[in-house]
Amino acid sequence: MYFAKLKGVKIIFVILAIIYVHISEIQPAYGQEIMEADTFLTDKGSFDITFIGHASLLINFRHKLIYVDPVMREADYSTMPKADLILVTHHHGDHLDSVAINHLLKKETLLIMPEKSKSLLRIKHKIKTIKAFDKKVLLFARLEAVPAYNIVNLRKTGEPYHAKGEGVGYILTLDNKRIYIAGDTENIPEMKTFNNIDIAFLPMNLPYTMSPEMVADAAIMFKPKILYPYHYSKTDTNKIKLLLHDKTEIDVRIRKF
Repeated sequence: MYFAKLKGVKIIFVILAIIYVHISEIQPAYGQEIMEADTFLTDKGSFDITFIGHASLLINFRHKLIYVDPVMREADYSTMPKADLILVTHHHGDHLDSVAINHLLKKETLLIMPEKSKSLLRIKHKIKTIKAFDKKVLLFARLEAVPAYNIVNLRKTGEPYHAKGEGVGYILTLDNKRIYIAGDTENIPEMKTFNNIDIAFLPMNLPYTMSPEMVADAAIMFKPKILYPYHYSKTDTNKIKLLLHDKTEIDVRIRKF
């Protein structure tokens, strides 16, 4: 009788353990609890950029909220204010998340992304697609999509981690400030054509995007006034500061991502 009870308790324990593991697996892995933010002055006012984590950003421009690549692993978007504009750079899971986007949507939200991202998104909301070199004039901003792709870093199959044409970066103009959000890319030749970039976000993690040396090369190509390495995972961020230490026209800022 004792052993039968013991066996029953053991079975119940195993069932509860399985349920616990299953629940743990489906819970979103929220990122940092305290998010840093910087404020920038324009010729007409100011705006804030909050560094949510990895590739996720929030820009507050005169109470218009712009989210870039929102994903649940970086924040609990169910607790965050609704979006006026959502920009998605490409279709990979650390940049595109239907759950996060659904939490941020309101009737008026403008949702912009490349065609491949749209094909994978499971939401009931109007989506505007965009490709490299497209330009859009919005009610409160100007937007330009630019190329984002790999040249050097390839998968074992020989395919690039980010194929040309599948994803984009964005140049967002708010008043007189131009913000370049690169998405996942390398130091591609098109960067030489970028002009008057005030703030740049460049990804820095191998093998998917760039090494610190590649980020330095990219920054030298278009000389942003402020450079934020992001999407950097475990990369040593001190390296990019050392590589650009003599480029005093570029203010390299390290924030938590």
